Amino acid sequence: MKYRCILQFLFLLLLFSNEANAQKIFSTDYASQADIKVFVVDYESKADLCVYKVRYDSQATGNQGLWSFVNYASQADKKIFFVDYASQADLLIYFVDYQSQSEWRNNSKKQLMY
Repeated sequence: MKYRCILQFLFLLLLFSNEANAQKIFSTDYASQADIKVFVVDYESKADLCVYKVRYDSQATGNQGLWSFVNYASQADKKIFFVDYASQADLLIYFVDYQSQSEWRNNSKKQLMY
């Protein structure tokens, strides 16, 4: 009986440790509600992070620019606000067309998405 409880605990721990690195994103209506202010740049070369929007939450793992946009703030790992000017942003992103293109271009900003 003890071993069964231990195994269940370890399973839950593994399950939630994967979720901690997921990049589930909620776009807020106000800057004050956000964890990070984001600006979408026109060119990949100007981005801190190249982001690929995945179709399913389960695909949004790690801190590598795979984002899943969720409908509710309570579901999100990070809440972001899209600003109008690059100078207002904490993070500059560029949306890419293919998952293999998602990457950090400025590693000093990586901690923003943990």
